[in-house]
Amino acid sequence: MATLNEQQRQFLEQPFVGEVTTLRPDGSPHTTVVWVDVDHDEVIFNTAVGRAKERYLRKDPRVSLMVVDPEDPYRWVSVSGKAELTTDGADAEIDKLAKKYLGKDEYPWRKPEEQRITVRIRPDRVEATGLDGD
Repeated sequence: MATLNEQQRQFLEQPFVGEVTTLRPDGSPHTTVVWVDVDHDEVIFNTAVGRAKERYLRKDPRVSLMVVDPEDPYRWVSVSGKAELTTDGADAEIDKLAKKYLGKDEYPWRKPEEQRITVRIRPDRVEATGLDGD
């Protein structure tokens, strides 16, 4: 397992969106925008049960996520590895992300029937450019 250094961790704590790539059943890439959180060396995003990302990751847990500084496209962190999915704490996680990205205490678009799921990426590889020490 690869580890995040302090500069990479601090970068990922910024409210920069990420682009996550999963693999469709036919092996083609599926990329979407996600909100990102960090827990030690794991990178986290949140989705809802039944969405494409969740379905694809259940069949093939390989995942890649890239976060680019919106003001400097030459500052970025990329993490690839295996995803672990859990519903434990997922509602609290999406609320935490809503606070980070929207300044709101609760995720405003939650549907009553929706079950949230947290995706944790255990990095096999971490790459970065434009950060101190990279």
